[in-house]
Amino acid sequence: MASIRIIIIIVENTLRVLLFILNINASDFLGTLSWRLLYMYFPVLTSLLIFIIFMHFKINRSGRELEHRLDDFWDKENRANSVRKRPLDDLAYVSIPEAFLAFPYDREDDRVSEALRILKSLKDAPAVNLTGISNTDLKLRYGTANISKLAEYDQNYTLLARSLQTCANDLHKNGHDAEAREILEFAIDTGSDISASYDLLSDIYLSAGRSDLLDGLIKKAGGLNSLMKDPILRLLSGKNISL
Repeated sequence: MASIRIIIIIVENTLRVLLFILNINASDFLGTLSWRLLYMYFPVLTSLLIFIIFMHFKINRSGRELEHRLDDFWDKENRANSVRKRPLDDLAYVSIPEAFLAFPYDREDDRVSEALRILKSLKDAPAVNLTGISNTDLKLRYGTANISKLAEYDQNYTLLARSLQTCANDLHKNGHDAEAREILEFAIDTGSDISASYDLLSDIYLSAGRSDLLDGLIKKAGGLNSLMKDPILRLLSGKNISL
C-alpha cells in the first residue's frame, strides 16, 4: 500500500506540472480529487506517467543524435572548405555522339529544335553527371575553388540528359525506335535518372520482343545514386512482373 501511495504522489506531482503548462490551478483541480478517484484512475495515470517518461527520453535521445549529426556535418564542411584546388582529370565527362545530331527528327517541332540547339551548344562543353554527390563531398575531393565549375558541368549534364529525352520521344513518336533506343541507352549509360528514359526504353524493348533486356535495365537503375532510384525500380519491376 505504501508503494502505491508513493507512486500516486509522483503521479500527482506530474499532474501539477501538466496543469501548470495548461494554466490550470493545480490546488483547485487536485482538491476535487479524492483518494478513491486516484485509485480508480490509477492505471490511466500510471500509463500517462510512463508515456511522459518515455517521450522525455525519446526527445532527449533524438536531440543528442541530431546534435551529433550536426557536429559531424560542420566538421566535414570545415575540412572541405580548407581543401586546395585539385585537377578535374578523373571526372567522367560526357560527350555527345556526332551521329545523334543527324537522326531523322521532326525539326519543325519547336521543342525538338530547342533540344537540338542545346545539344549542339553542349557538343564541346564539359558535362559531368554529379547527381547524388553533395557539394561538401565535391569540395573535399576537388577543392572549394572548383565548386562553381563543377556546378556548371553538372548543369550542362542536366540540360544534355533532358534534351536527349526530348529527342528520343520525338523519334519514337515518328516510328524511329532504333534511333530512339540508341539515344536512350546512351543516356542511361551515363547515369541519367530521368524516369521517362527508363520507361520509354523498356517499352521499346518489349515492343521489339526483347524482354530479356529488362533485367539489364533494372540492374543499371539499381546502381543509380539518386532519389529517383526506387521509383524507377518500381516502374521497371512492374513491367517485368507483368510479362
